[in-house]
Amino acid sequence: MAPTTKPKSEKASKPEKKGTSAAEAEAKAKGAKKAAAKGVHGKKRRKVHTGSRFRRPSTLRTPRDPKYPRRAIPTSRKMDQYRTIIHPLNTESAMKEIEDHNTLVFIVDLKATKRHVKEAVKKLYDVNVLRVNTLIRPDGRKKAYVRLTAEHDALDIANKIGFI
Repeated sequence: MAPTTKPKSEKASKPEKKGTSAAEAEAKAKGAKKAAAKGVHGKKRRKVHTGSRFRRPSTLRTPRDPKYPRRAIPTSRKMDQYRTIIHPLNTESAMKEIEDHNTLVFIVDLKATKRHVKEAVKKLYDVNVLRVNTLIRPDGRKKAYVRLTAEHDALDIANKIGFI
């Protein structure tokens, strides 16, 4: 004879608890009330640190909000075109550069970069610069060779400056 199986709808039911008394229910309700009033996060535990390295926790970083300016006058740009170019150079070799290579030669500030020199020449003399080569002379001054584009003649610019 085949074993009989119970249909799935008939589940094994747990035996029901016998009715609790009113005193036990009241005590349970008072305990729940006390827990609700106290809160569940009442006890604070100390974290046990096992490593020897302290890692500082990342905290809130607020942006700066100064109550007054720290400087009375805001600073202006230190390297403008008048400070960058000190004076043009008009030696024989500089004249040869002007005539042969369409290049102007200047003594410039020691802290001036090639970009500073290019912008200064463009602002002061209204010419387009092809490239700038710089070197520091043995006397400690910086010399800049400023090559102009083909549309501008270095000889005309030198006459305009007034050192020819």
